[in-house]
Amino acid sequence: MEVSVYQRITENNDIITDFWTDNLLELILRKDNLNKAYKKVKSNKGKGGIDGMQVGGLLPCLKENQSEMIQQIRKGKYKPNPVRRVEIPKEEKGRVRKLGIPTVVDRLIQQAVTQELTPLFEPQFFREQLRVQTGKEPARRIKSL
Repeated sequence: MEVSVYQRITENNDIITDFWTDNLLELILRKDNLNKAYKKVKSNKGKGGIDGMQVGGLLPCLKENQSEMIQQIRKGKYKPNPVRRVEIPKEEKGRVRKLGIPTVVDRLIQQAVTQELTPLFEPQFFREQLRVQTGKEPARRIKSL
């Protein structure tokens, strides 16, 4: 019998699932979490998305639109913008790396979500499962097996 993803994630852990499933959105939208996400996006700099807004324009945009954006997210009506497609040439002649660059507002929201979900789900993955982990090079992951 195959174990569902939900069962694997919630079995044998210290997380009270009713709490985080009922309150996850509020955790993501907490002011301190959004501030931390803003600082992370700002420190990463990066180019603007399809709307042309650069990271420097994020704070004024948030001051003007933050409460409306949060209400849209709470109501399930927030729609991320399409990503801006760019091609980065690779060292191999004629080859390119295709990237999708989200708007800085969408990056902020993605970062806020990541900051809350990572601590919840990271410990739940099977130890032997190879996966990309921030700050852990492949050789170190393989050694841990």
